[in-house]
Amino acid sequence: MTVHLQSDVAVIGAGMAGLVAANRAAQLGLKALVLEQSAAEKYLCNSRYTGGTLHIAYCDIMADADELMRTITESTQGHVRPELARMFADEGRRVVRWLQDEGSRFLKASPAPYHRWVLAPPGRVRPGLDWEGRSGDVLLRMLEANLVKRGGALMRGVRARALVSAEGACTGLDAITADGAMRIDARAVVIADGGFQADPELVGRYITPHPQRLMQRNAGTGRGDGLRMAQAIGAALIGTDRFYGHVLSRDALHNAQLWPYPYLDSLVAAAIVVASAGERFADEGAGGVSIANMIAHLADPLDAWVVFDQASWETAGKHGLIPANPHLPRVGGTLHTATDLETLARTAGITASALAQTVTRYNAALAQGRSTTLAPPRSAKKGKPQPIATPPYYAAPVCAGITYTMGGVMIDEHARALDAERRPLPGLYVAGAAAGGLEGGPAIGYVGGLVKCGVTGLRAAEHIADRLLGRA
Repeated sequence: MTVHLQSDVAVIGAGMAGLVAANRAAQLGLKALVLEQSAAEKYLCNSRYTGGTLHIAYCDIMADADELMRTITESTQGHVRPELARMFADEGRRVVRWLQDEGSRFLKASPAPYHRWVLAPPGRVRPGLDWEGRSGDVLLRMLEANLVKRGGALMRGVRARALVSAEGACTGLDAITADGAMRIDARAVVIADGGFQADPELVGRYITPHPQRLMQRNAGTGRGDGLRMAQAIGAALIGTDRFYGHVLSRDALHNAQLWPYPYLDSLVAAAIVVASAGERFADEGAGGVSIANMIAHLADPLDAWVVFDQASWETAGKHGLIPANPHLPRVGGTLHTATDLETLARTAGITASALAQTVTRYNAALAQGRSTTLAPPRSAKKGKPQPIATPPYYAAPVCAGITYTMGGVMIDEHARALDAERRPLPGLYVAGAAAGGLEGGPAIGYVGGLVKCGVTGLRAAEHIADRLLGRA
């Protein structure tokens, strides 16, 4: 027997995006129901694992809005449409203030501008997962409690399976529970189920034919249900070949102490990344998020090493809150070392003659100030390239750690799902990592996961209230 429920707003997914949308809708006088696929009290999702940094494209979220808009446009090479870039730039600071009003506390995690607004309490400075009682866990428990106080509800163990539409509008959804089928009639539906990074079929279709060779640097719960459901009723997708993630030790695939931290992005930006053939294949200066994508797009995503010298190990290797030096070898990450490149290559399984030629060309280009003439060109966007000249030399086998997919359902500045002609699908909204067109593009520009959740969650709820309540 099918259980029937009714709500003004039905939200799919109880991460940050879903709970922000539901709480804001409830604040505005709507009945909000959130559906969470997991039956666990502390259900896992990327929002629960988060380190809690609210930034916009690695800038202070409170910076001048025009400056932020320029940064978003430049970092994504125009992939983010102007109205969406403006949405982020204008609304990021409001997300912080709204969360403070909800009860969140923030701290400054480091002198870096993007670390000025970090959810408290922060994770401890150590490798591996550390989420219980920390930023994301505290945030979700707080938002759920607030939702209940406002008359809303969060139902666990309910997995949405299909959207229901009538006369061209989304009017609800069908779901399954341990007890059977459920139909929820809703005046608006918000998809906020967190992307498709943990679904091998979708990752295989859009990112790499070898999804098992990527490290799931995430909660394993973003399975693309919302994407499939939205697409089935006419929603368009955008940017599905890009993801946010980091360069991890290859040993993270079997050593839980090596993810989500430490990652090797600082070393990548200072040195070179090569395949077993001994040649570079991407611009390391584009940064760890970009290189993680380039590694994923290799014919074999497990055919990559970062190669550097002692000077970089002692400088770039120590950058970050949980740096590779000393944590990578301390918790079991493979780090080959040798006093000469030939021995290093032989130990690591890299073609020695080719690696020697690659390093020689690289060092010469740096010495002559012409790194951009290398093939591929070497920029300094995310880090100044350093010579590989001070022994001992190092090679760390690496892999792509995928945290969330940047692409998803195309939306407008009100978080409404759009069709291929950019026409809104009435009644359907998409928030957080399920939405596409907000970052990525040719430059694989990273704008920020938490700000995306907050901004789209607020915008979706407010447009729903405008439509249903005639809000001015």
